[in-house]
Amino acid sequence: MLRAALETGKLPSLLLWGPPGVGKTTIAHIIASTLQRPAFHLSAISAGVKDVREVIEKAKETGNAILFIDEIHRFNKGQQDALLGAVEKGIITLIGATTENPSFEVNSALLSRCQVYVLQSLSVSHLLQLLHQVLQEDAWLKQYHITLKETEALLRLSGGDARRLLNLLETVVQVLATDAAPAHEIVITDEKVLEIAQTRMALYDKKGEQHYDIISAFIKSMRGSDPNGAVYWLARMIEAGEDIEFIARRMLILASEDIGNANPTALVMANTCFEAVRKIGYPEGRIILGQCAVYLACSPKSYASYMAIEEALGLARSHGDKPVPLHLRNAPTGLMKNLGYGKDYKYSHMGQGNFLEQEYLPPGIEGTRLYDPGRNAREEELRRFLKERWKDKYGY
Repeated sequence: MLRAALETGKLPSLLLWGPPGVGKTTIAHIIASTLQRPAFHLSAISAGVKDVREVIEKAKETGNAILFIDEIHRFNKGQQDALLGAVEKGIITLIGATTENPSFEVNSALLSRCQVYVLQSLSVSHLLQLLHQVLQEDAWLKQYHITLKETEALLRLSGGDARRLLNLLETVVQVLATDAAPAHEIVITDEKVLEIAQTRMALYDKKGEQHYDIISAFIKSMRGSDPNGAVYWLARMIEAGEDIEFIARRMLILASEDIGNANPTALVMANTCFEAVRKIGYPEGRIILGQCAVYLACSPKSYASYMAIEEALGLARSHGDKPVPLHLRNAPTGLMKNLGYGKDYKYSHMGQGNFLEQEYLPPGIEGTRLYDPGRNAREEELRRFLKERWKDKYGY
């Protein structure tokens, strides 16, 4: 449809909806160049109603102009309304780019005057093609002999965003070329890409190494179910004047990371402790800290929920930005229903025991078990609950 519109020169106003770095702005430039029309470019991040009206006045003089608005979802209702008359009268042909669902972010009057084109994330083959093309055509990159020995890290870190991919490639080459003369071979590997891209966090040192050693001993004592060691290391921190909120915050983390659903009340207890010590401070806060530390140390332990989110994060990083299955998507608008959103979704409450089996993970990782309940009384109940519903699907 878009190619036919370009060939006939009859281009409707349109909205390009897709994730970052898939070519929305590039498509708009190609359209303007192909049709050889006057073109104006505004960014909704910085432009206002005044800028829109100025462009419309210029378009009246030139005629048949294209107005490209990047991030159009950032325009408020008044800014979008300022476009309506010019679009309706044909003074401008609007091309809007958005990463957000136009059904929600573009008002209905403007949406009804535009055709919506949905752009998908770039595939691995597209990204590889782009990598090889830029190495052959970019003047700066061509001065080095660059070998793409491995590309998995580049592709994974870019997340399907071509702009991010090219920026990452440039950064990697800049670092590797620091000691390399032009025409010297630069070999790009996954290890080098990950090392260069890694965000290094500076260590916050309040009282030197001992500060971290003591908080480590405190946490490990509670994790190891020893209330004696926990209160001793707590006392050491109190005597040293450690920030009371820092101590409470670490206990709050432990309650979820190391106890989790083995005793869900631990998280409530730790959160209450945190709020209480913020209110009363020292010296009385030491009593509440001591009570909570003993409670956490004496609670049954499980890191199953912690491992579940870590496994899930690893899966998300290794498999990229997989699309949400259509049957799980919400479909409050006609546009979304026409795209198949929500089709064949099973409403769980209509099933026996408020359960109907269906797939909740995206294609390619179906049936992956991420949560493995711990071997404790509470989570054994959760294991039985899951096994009754999912049978052998997840191996509970």
